[in-house]
Amino acid sequence: MTTRRRSRFRRPRGPVEHVAAGIVALAGAVLVLRMVLAVGRVLLGAWPLLVVAAGCALVVAVVIRLRRAAAQRRRGERLARLRLTLAEVDALSDRQFEFALRDLLIRDGWSARQVGQQGDQAADVIGRHPRRGRIVLQAKHTKVGGKVGSQVMYQVKGTAGPAHRADIAVVVTNGTFTRDAKTWGDKHQIHWVDRDRLRAWAEQGVALNDLLGLRDGARRRAFGRPAP
Repeated sequence: MTTRRRSRFRRPRGPVEHVAAGIVALAGAVLVLRMVLAVGRVLLGAWPLLVVAAGCALVVAVVIRLRRAAAQRRRGERLARLRLTLAEVDALSDRQFEFALRDLLIRDGWSARQVGQQGDQAADVIGRHPRRGRIVLQAKHTKVGGKVGSQVMYQVKGTAGPAHRADIAVVVTNGTFTRDAKTWGDKHQIHWVDRDRLRAWAEQGVALNDLLGLRDGARRRAFGRPAP
């Protein structure tokens, strides 16, 4: 069995080897310099094309940004005028109802997103406001005349703070709430929006903070969690 010896560089020995090594290094440096100069000449000759390409890229980037800004502005203008009748709300699917509540929050000055899905821990829409804090909406789209019971209030109370770090929790339905649900919600700081309040919010354009009496600067230690 033969073993292969690892090849390794040996330091030059003697004047002849030092001179030879210097010549090799100089040749390598000259070769690299020539390559750099050749690339420089190519780029120098192509600079008009590079300038045009860079200009085109800049124009495209500006156009895309302006289009996005215009789209956001148009959407903001549409949402500012957003009105939904109860008949339109009743015709929505459960998921569409969640997106409608998100848009109503945005109309009222919140940054909001729809998050409802399986395992959402009693939160379908989460919003944030610079003065009012963080809000969690639980959406209950039901048939006309349907009632939401206290169990929903218990669920929201149990997750609004620990799971979602909410300052404000609201249950919204196009139906009604049982008397016990409303009483328990009022006692435990779980706001509720029933069919009558939803009409004022969605159809008549009353802002949610006015509807529920949410004061600016009233962020508090909600649901037993420490203030941020």
